[in-house]
Amino acid sequence: MENETRIAIFRGKQVRRNIHKNEWWFSILDTIEILTDSPQPKTYWAKMKERDKEMSQPFPFWEQLKMEAEDGKMRETDCTNTEGVLRIIQSIPSPKAEPLKRWLAKVGYERIQEIEDPELATKRTRFLYKAKGYPDDWIEKRMRGIAIREELTGVYCFC
Repeated sequence: MENETRIAIFRGKQVRRNIHKNEWWFSILDTIEILTDSPQPKTYWAKMKERDKEMSQPFPFWEQLKMEAEDGKMRETDCTNTEGVLRIIQSIPSPKAEPLKRWLAKVGYERIQEIEDPELATKRTRFLYKAKGYPDDWIEKRMRGIAIREELTGVYCFC
């Protein structure tokens, strides 16, 4: 699975991605190019890193991974995981990034509400299982299993 490479499509444009450390990692330059329409995404990325250094919060979450370039050769490419790509999206002042920023704010708000009222997390979990097509009896067993595990271990997980 380490060498699995795929291309994600974002509004008809491609973002190269690769499995690394058992999670998806995405091409930073592809992401920047899509969200900014920058003719020089390398320059844009360099300025983002420089700006973050000035705020003493450099982007700590990127690595160079080999990905297929336009010329068909495997080249070192700046990549980041899902958390990193969401952080980059937050840093881009672009109308194309705004829907994603609003979604991130909504999800963050929902998680804060769930911390204050854990029953909301349970309801969300049930809803997501239902939306994925799991049968009601399976959902009930899963939710009971989660509750029993929480009771036995004292560790709460809404998954």
